[in-house]
Amino acid sequence: MHPLQLHVAILLGATLLLAGSARTEPATWPQWRGPTRDGQVMGALWPGKLDTNHLHRAWSVELGPSYSGPIVGPDLVFTTETRDKKVEVVTAFARKTGKRLWRTQWEGALSVPFFARSNGDWVRSTPALDADRLYVAGMRDVLICLDARDGNLIWRKDFVRELGEPVPDFGFVCSPLVDGDSVYVQAGASFIRLDKTSGRIVWRALEDQGGMWGGVFSSPTFATLAGKRQLVVQTRLKLAGIDPADGRVLWEQPVPAFRGMNILTPVALHDTLFTSTYGGKTIGFKVAHADGTWTVTESWRHKAQGYMSTPVVIDGVAYNHLRSQRVMAIEVETGREVWTSDESFGKYWSLVASGERILALDQRGVLFLIRANREKLDVLDRRKLTDAETWAHLAVAGDQLFVRELNALTAWQWRPEMASVKSPL
Repeated sequence: MHPLQLHVAILLGATLLLAGSARTEPATWPQWRGPTRDGQVMGALWPGKLDTNHLHRAWSVELGPSYSGPIVGPDLVFTTETRDKKVEVVTAFARKTGKRLWRTQWEGALSVPFFARSNGDWVRSTPALDADRLYVAGMRDVLICLDARDGNLIWRKDFVRELGEPVPDFGFVCSPLVDGDSVYVQAGASFIRLDKTSGRIVWRALEDQGGMWGGVFSSPTFATLAGKRQLVVQTRLKLAGIDPADGRVLWEQPVPAFRGMNILTPVALHDTLFTSTYGGKTIGFKVAHADGTWTVTESWRHKAQGYMSTPVVIDGVAYNHLRSQRVMAIEVETGREVWTSDESFGKYWSLVASGERILALDQRGVLFLIRANREKLDVLDRRKLTDAETWAHLAVAGDQLFVRELNALTAWQWRPEMASVKSPL
């Protein structure tokens, strides 16, 4: 063989080997709302059915109750639970078989106020996985960093003890956000950036009064608004944009809600931020920056009220489960209602989108497969997965679905279609 031909053959072989490796690398679900924290996943096209020929149960394990969604790594699945109303537990399972590999626990449960107790006092925050580190929030305002390989403690941050703030009445609800060398949380009656390696506090922002009106129900996210990448944070009372470098508040906007029930994670599309509140409205805010000044204005308002569900956005349309238990499709940038469903559902949906298809896990244990459609709610299929309640967020990783039932974790397997999907945004 000619030397040039040999060189080309070697390069081609290396390219194919790398491509093959990329194809076989397992998809993961490392944090709240998935890999990009927006409820979107990429990969093979989902099947159009949820029957037993397309979706079957792979394994299931019994656990104590939890609201936090499962976290999926390349080989492991992690979930939390509360035991005996006094101990919080994190467990790692083999992703393929459900075999328990390690378990770590600490004392630290919390009883929430009576009007929020109907669904239990269980741990609420969804952990975050960053390579070999797992960040887990306990209800009594603690953040724990564990070695994801064996569950050993790396560091523990007790915000009540260190900052002298009261325990939030509703517990630590926000799900940690890992970015670069930092982890961001809404805790300690504030919004905090920590060094992810040591747990050292780098800065604090948006300090509040703590107690009944302290803490939050929402989770932070990143968005690029008016050309600047920034943290978008929703507290019990307002939305704010935060400079990740120094914690400076770039802008803030009041968001009224009954008892501060700003629960969903804000969704950004271009320079518009979408939020929807219990006892308030569905609102689009426009963020702008000119002559060194940040401004945020209400671009539109709709009478519909959100509750706990965070929408997914496909082709500029937010598919949003409402307090009325109906589903609404609404344009993010204009506020134009596309449709509202006639059918009512449960109190909560967790939503995951891939291309034009949406999986919606109802709190009643029903899984819906939906096609994004500007004409109507287009349900392709539905299936009752469990009789237990499913408040935790659905996790989808490759050809696996992970459902955290109130007292169990179940892995489901399906055969995806071959065509790949592209980002809808």
